[in-house]
Amino acid sequence: MRALVDHQKGSVVTEDWIAVATTKDLTRRRKLRVEVDGAAIALFHAGGQVYAFDDVCIHQDRSLFKGTLWQGKVICPGHQWQFDLATGYEEDQDRCQPTYEVRVEDNTVYVNPRASRVAATTSTEEAHS
Repeated sequence: MRALVDHQKGSVVTEDWIAVATTKDLTRRRKLRVEVDGAAIALFHAGGQVYAFDDVCIHQDRSLFKGTLWQGKVICPGHQWQFDLATGYEEDQDRCQPTYEVRVEDNTVYVNPRASRVAATTSTEEAHS
């Protein structure tokens, strides 16, 4: 695997994956807001997994990083929409928050910012496939 260091941004770039945090950073508070290529990404640590969401809620442009983690969901501080951590799906509204692929290697959290897993207007059938 080829890694490049972007000295201006202080991040390590590995092909399409970008190092954004350490597991120590996340374990302490269970959530963290990072910026990658000008996009705000909210990281969440729950159930031994790390999840990455577009930080801006699709509903009212609130920061999901400021939300609450509860029973496998992040609750938006705006109108309490509850997004599933694994899929980004909001059951009551039948909408999805964009999420990103995450991998953890040697206590470093990597995000692939070019690989949004779900579009904001995805239907129920697409969100669960």
